[in-house]
Amino acid sequence: MKISIIIPILNEAATIRKLLQHLQDSYTQEYIAEVMVIDGGSTDGSQEIINQFDHVTLIPSCKGRAKQMNLGSRHATGDILYFLHADSFPPKNFDTYIINEVQKHNYAGCFCMKFDSTHWWLRLAGWLTKFKSRACRGGDQSQFITKELFEELQGYDESYIIYEDNILISQLYERKEFVVIQQWLTTSARRYEINGIWRLQYHFWAIHLRKLMGASADELYQYYKKHIIS
Repeated sequence: MKISIIIPILNEAATIRKLLQHLQDSYTQEYIAEVMVIDGGSTDGSQEIINQFDHVTLIPSCKGRAKQMNLGSRHATGDILYFLHADSFPPKNFDTYIINEVQKHNYAGCFCMKFDSTHWWLRLAGWLTKFKSRACRGGDQSQFITKELFEELQGYDESYIIYEDNILISQLYERKEFVVIQQWLTTSARRYEINGIWRLQYHFWAIHLRKLMGASADELYQYYKKHIIS
């Protein structure tokens, strides 16, 4: 049983070297089929950094995280897909934790998450991710799923430019196919720092509410573009 790590990026020169080195220092080679970075058209030199890592495959793609991750899944040779954001750093031995869950017939899930920030709200928000509630989930926590189950669900919905992680997670919760590994992944608080913590949190809640009220994929994306600085 092996894991294919899939990292969608767009202009991640500031963090991708650190992440790839972190992964190399955190997994056992025998469990990893490949590490793939799916680039949506970076213009900041990200590709040059990635090409310095012999064990990493760089795959060009159309822009759009759902499209990029689906493309990565089609190239994957592993039995398990592990989708990871470029600014999220999984715990040491993350591959062993994932393999152990799949062997226990838990075919999809994520890690608990903490932000690289001491702000009380972000510390609380991170702490809450240890619970299994659907309300505590998000793409920054990373996502593992067996390739068989991913293909059965037909992958990420490419009509969503944002919120694609949440759509897949909701499908998995409906099937009761989700586990939260009680180990901590660290993710960047940079979007909160750029947008302002309370402002960004308000807009994230607004997007969730709009989705619950029936907003289309394009309406969610237009709201995101108008209010949130990426």
